[in-house]
Amino acid sequence: MYNTFGNIFRLTSFGESHGVAIGGVIDGCPSGLVMDVDFINAELSRRRPGQSSLTTSRKESDEVRFLSGIYDNRTTGTPIGFMIENENQHSADYDAMKDIFRPSHADYAYFCKYGIRDPRGGGRASARETAARCVGGAIAKLALRPYSILIRAFTSQVGAIRLENRDDYDWSEIERNSVRCPDSSKAAEMASLIEEVKSNGDTIGGVVTCRIDGCPVGLGEPVFGKLHAALGHAMLTINAVKGFEYGDGFDAALYRGSERNDAFYVRETNIRTLTNHSGGIQGGISNGETIYFRVAFKAVPTILTEQATVNMKGESVTFTARGRHDPCVVPRAVPIVEAMAAMTVFDYLLLDARSSA
Repeated sequence: MYNTFGNIFRLTSFGESHGVAIGGVIDGCPSGLVMDVDFINAELSRRRPGQSSLTTSRKESDEVRFLSGIYDNRTTGTPIGFMIENENQHSADYDAMKDIFRPSHADYAYFCKYGIRDPRGGGRASARETAARCVGGAIAKLALRPYSILIRAFTSQVGAIRLENRDDYDWSEIERNSVRCPDSSKAAEMASLIEEVKSNGDTIGGVVTCRIDGCPVGLGEPVFGKLHAALGHAMLTINAVKGFEYGDGFDAALYRGSERNDAFYVRETNIRTLTNHSGGIQGGISNGETIYFRVAFKAVPTILTEQATVNMKGESVTFTARGRHDPCVVPRAVPIVEAMAAMTVFDYLLLDARSSA
């Protein structure tokens, strides 16, 4: 089982949803980085369950405990080990489902591959694993501060409710509402839709948009090390993600080159582009403009209505799921998208520094 992400800055995560803890080991973090534990815990808090009526009711304090790699509040350059204790498991909720394959879950494929599975909350396939990613992402964000690189994600769509693609939103609004949308009016609509879906025992999907401002020119390689490919890989490792697009994305297929080429110009001795349909990346390499991409999340497959499936004997059965689940994962996915983007960008900064040395 492959559990490591990154090239130089690498996160290896461990743990299951209903195990003792979730945790990880970070390799490749430079020495001397000041650790802001309050910031790291704040990033974890943005992801943790039980934030509002729109999320799972599972209660976890989600405070990180560092085990190695830090001395006198600075990184030592050695592996950074950490753990986050699981505190509020309701494993009995899964007793009636341990012998069935839940629709659109990893149960069947996982069992066929490994011959055994932990049915409690999905085990290793649970989104609980992403808590470790938020720790890695928070440390990467701390490492990115001297570069003035800002990574900001937000909910841009829930169901059919969608934001316009604009640059003038009040970004401070993102953390003021339960859905993490920069438009307060749209946020209210999204929240109302999620509440409606939840009341019917159903779930709904959506989209997270991410912007990376301040990224220098030159990150990424032109063939198999493309920056947008690395970001796409990072996002597609997140639970429930079904699609990734950057720049104009699939809409690029609708236009002619004369309508979508990004013309260059000079501004204060710097070469810039008049438009940014490329999404800040051209030829797999960052061009200094804002990098932006969108990540599509499916509806959570655990719904509180009766479903048909088969059990481990191959018999047709029906079941109704129990447990505590998000009616929409998108609001809690925002910090996870940021974390994966931060680890990717910092890793590519280290790769660029190595290739330039």
